[in-house]
Amino acid sequence: MYARLLLLTMTLLAACSPVGVLNALAPRDGVTRVDSLSYATGPRHGVDVYAPASPPTTAPVVVFFYGGGWAQGDRKMYRFVGATLAAHGIVAMIPDYRVYPEARFPDFMRDGAHAVAWARAHAASYGSDPRRLFLMGHSAGAQIATLLSLDPSWLGHVGMGPARDVAGTIGLAGPYDFLPLKSATLQTIFGPRQDWPKSQPINFVTPDAPAMLLATAANDRSVDPGNTYRLAARLRENGDAVIERVYPYVGHRTLIGAFAPPLTFLAPVRTDVLRFIAHRSKVTPG
Repeated sequence: MYARLLLLTMTLLAACSPVGVLNALAPRDGVTRVDSLSYATGPRHGVDVYAPASPPTTAPVVVFFYGGGWAQGDRKMYRFVGATLAAHGIVAMIPDYRVYPEARFPDFMRDGAHAVAWARAHAASYGSDPRRLFLMGHSAGAQIATLLSLDPSWLGHVGMGPARDVAGTIGLAGPYDFLPLKSATLQTIFGPRQDWPKSQPINFVTPDAPAMLLATAANDRSVDPGNTYRLAARLRENGDAVIERVYPYVGHRTLIGAFAPPLTFLAPVRTDVLRFIAHRSKVTPG
């Protein structure tokens, strides 16, 4: 049965744009979308908001950072993520951020911090509780989300602190401990060798880190699953709350794809994310 479902899904996705299919089948009933808001000036500083049509004033809010190797990506590609979260009573905010070649590290970190500050400031306007603020990312976006959560300097620039203001962090197939940089492009993106350690989330783990859900794909050929194993182990060593998940039947892209309704049978990504948010929403940050 699983093999038939997989074959049917892969055939459907191969016939047209995979992201287009997932977005076309994303939940619509009970979901309100507000497009093209701005969290800062500039063409890469837009943000889309997905909210339950009748949200309670206590809904969690999730800021989702997409991946793309810090060199590409577009918030419009991830409607299926925002709509799915909103259909389950969560306000989702998906920002763009500057990427290479326009930007280098730490430009996208600064953008991420400003997007999070904007989300917190505007959470109540969309029926969510800023005390239930979550950061979530896939691939390069997971590096941004976890570094914002572990190195307090980034959110500190916008008057926030991860231990106080972040209820939890979700990293999906993320690079957290990826030195040395072998790609010439990555060497350019992350600048002088002496600055590389500043980009590694694993280097900033402390005993007061926000709770984390870290998930990886056993068949990931883009980001070594060891990144997840090592960061989860470091968090546990410091007494931090962390849930580690390894999904055996997905790869780097299908891990985030499994969040969408047509592909949930591939891996329980959506279930794990929703359970984590529900549990941590009961705990007040700080």
